[in-house]
Amino acid sequence: MTIHRNPVDDPGFERGLQKLTPERLSAVVHQVLDTEAAARLKIYLATCVHCGLCSEACHWYLSNRKDPEYSPVGKVKETMAKLVELRDTVTHDDLRAMARIAFTECNVCRRCSMYCPFGIDIAYLLLTIRRFCHLLGIVPLYLQDTVNSHSAAYNQMWVGQNDWIDTLLWQEEEAQSEVPSAAIPLEREGADIMYSVIAPEPKILAQLIGNMAQIMAVAGMSWTMPATDGWDNSNMAMFSGDFEIMGRVERLHWDTALRLKVKRVVMGECGHAFRGSAYDGPKWLGWLHPPIPMVHAVDFYHELITSGRIRIAKKIKGPITLQEPCNIVRGLGLGEKLRFLMNAVCEDFRDVEPNREHNYCCAAGGGVINCGPIWKAERVRGNKEKAKQLAATGATTVITPCHNCHSGIEDIVGHYKLGMHVKFFSDLLLEAMEIPDELRG
Repeated sequence: MTIHRNPVDDPGFERGLQKLTPERLSAVVHQVLDTEAAARLKIYLATCVHCGLCSEACHWYLSNRKDPEYSPVGKVKETMAKLVELRDTVTHDDLRAMARIAFTECNVCRRCSMYCPFGIDIAYLLLTIRRFCHLLGIVPLYLQDTVNSHSAAYNQMWVGQNDWIDTLLWQEEEAQSEVPSAAIPLEREGADIMYSVIAPEPKILAQLIGNMAQIMAVAGMSWTMPATDGWDNSNMAMFSGDFEIMGRVERLHWDTALRLKVKRVVMGECGHAFRGSAYDGPKWLGWLHPPIPMVHAVDFYHELITSGRIRIAKKIKGPITLQEPCNIVRGLGLGEKLRFLMNAVCEDFRDVEPNREHNYCCAAGGGVINCGPIWKAERVRGNKEKAKQLAATGATTVITPCHNCHSGIEDIVGHYKLGMHVKFFSDLLLEAMEIPDELRG
């Protein structure tokens, strides 16, 4: 049974199509297919035998009654394969469909590539279509707004520098209500750690910064945060196809860390931000590696607990389950450390099946949730499989050490009425860790 797509009118698509000229289309086709993509693209398309083994790996396919249109190979057929075949004779309807598929029906989570017998990077093919659409000006309106914010304010959510500093001072006060010695040191040159966050934290989840201030105080860490632009790592330009803006954001971030002369950067609980800072951004800038070592919060929490800097005073009663961010588990291999953390602080941790690198995406990552509320119904419908997976655990709390996962799982929990609370790991760690009497004041 074929499921026909529900109509969704995105002003970002229509504005771009209205301004498009045949000359611009021809120039962009040449730039993407003949200059930027080159041999890698040709090899992937020539190697694919349309076996369909990638289909069962995709939550969009499974959640839409296994409609072939939602399979990874089906998406490639309707986007990149069609573009290569038609080049600058693609129609507006073709371009509208390509943009919808690439931006809103693929989370570029790379689970499908694990099941491809040839190891084809299907996410790369869809990201290349996004690059093509960006150069044509055909980008979802809400996603483009986040890119505009990166360009103008160097963060995703138009947070001004005064608001940023005010938020840090506010959260320092909040942290001191629990740990009087807690502080958020600004511009401390030579600190061991620069702590890096993403814009939703100062905008709507500021308590997470206060959480880290308490954790750092208890662990006795030397750390700092910048008072200038360069603190935001969310970098939605990475997923819109605007690699030029992506590079600007990442260069400023690393220039800030170098200016502060820190020994390493700790990235907060966000998977795509780690990906942008550690992989995609540096590669676009022509770097083999970032100029300073960087670890994700999961790695950092694991280090604090195993070294004894943080001691667990009590375990949290459950049942509690876990949503694994694709970019740090499938992409970085932190599945075992994440389970160590869950077992360290949870009395009743219930794992999902499948798990680790085989776990399903939250359906919000890869910039899909940033396409905005007009796409929410389709996005949530596109991950019924995740709802079934979470419900099977019987858990009442889901831990998600990633902002996109947190928002995406909240939407799924609400839509499918799962009756679960969604939390970050730092929320559990604050509740479970021992705060020495001398730090309580």
